[in-house]
Amino acid sequence: MTLYLLILFSVLTHSAYIGSRVAVSLYAIHLHASPFTVGVLLSLYGLLPALISVSAGRLTDRVGPRVPLLVGSVLVTAGAAAPFIIPGLNTLFASATVIGLGMTLFMITVQNIAGFIGKPEDRPTNFSILGLGYSISAFAGPLLSGFAIDFVGHTLTFLLLALLPLPTIAVLAANKLALPRPPSSGKRDKQHRVTDLLRHRDLRSVFIASALQVTAWELFAFMMPIYGSAIGLSASMIGVTMGAFAAATFVVRMLLPYLTRRFTAWRLLRLALLISAGTYLVFPLVTHVALLMALAFALGLGLGAAQPMAMALLHDAVPAGRSGEAVGLRAAIVTTSHTVMPLLFGALGAAAGITSAFWVVAAALAVGGQVATKRRPS
Repeated sequence: MTLYLLILFSVLTHSAYIGSRVAVSLYAIHLHASPFTVGVLLSLYGLLPALISVSAGRLTDRVGPRVPLLVGSVLVTAGAAAPFIIPGLNTLFASATVIGLGMTLFMITVQNIAGFIGKPEDRPTNFSILGLGYSISAFAGPLLSGFAIDFVGHTLTFLLLALLPLPTIAVLAANKLALPRPPSSGKRDKQHRVTDLLRHRDLRSVFIASALQVTAWELFAFMMPIYGSAIGLSASMIGVTMGAFAAATFVVRMLLPYLTRRFTAWRLLRLALLISAGTYLVFPLVTHVALLMALAFALGLGLGAAQPMAMALLHDAVPAGRSGEAVGLRAAIVTTSHTVMPLLFGALGAAAGITSAFWVVAAALAVGGQVATKRRPS
């Protein structure tokens, strides 16, 4: 029951986070902000979290999960409510920053303690179900914002988003949810350094696989509209193709609890990376929309499976008492990739063509799949 309540609260808080990204963008445009200003606003969601993720993870190791979850959800609510209370463009800068910080603290804590619910062999299933919850909120958040803006306007939409984490805040404030504490919680050797985690063989492999998974995900989100436009697809067809990718991530996360009973997490991670590599190898050679949808679906299967497996393997490998720190380090890598990769893809596409970006990532994923092959079975 604890896992499912935790996932429910994650869906509510993450829906507010994802929905706010849509609301912030559209409200800024409504206020006649330039595209550059909109880009700056969205970058604020990830800029500071990239800097504090490791510290946030260490905090969850020291004080346990309840306080970081409570603070994170309060920050998301406060950030979402700010444009309703003080409408205007300047407020959006503070709103994006506060929501990004709150969601980072909340998500790192959830990803840390989800690995300690049940037995160690339950971790792949736990993270599969958690990933399924995030797939739901990634769909529900933008949908809620879009319809709310059309029906009640921009500022009231922020109020609606701010209400979503309130059940989480109420339960956590009343201390009504029994949450597991990671082993050795509250104890941390001051001699420990982040570089220790990077030198750990299995953890390093997980970090590399996580970086590759995020890079491949960002490539699709960034390049699909560009590639689709270049081959003459309409906006609706580009949207449908990207929807096929999102649908596949939902489907594979429903199937992962069954798959993890038949295959090891390392093997599933390897297959996920290799499927993604093969898809990107073929992708820039295809122009028919039906085939592109099929490839997008296959890519969603691979990348949708990779993230939960990476999280399960991280918890299996991490030294006792440092799980939050390791999750925070992974979050820092992921957030940095979200910020840097679109710039690199744009530069590579401009210098060497769109095809080169797909093939470079395909090669990196193939190498990453081989790295996963050489790790010990989970």
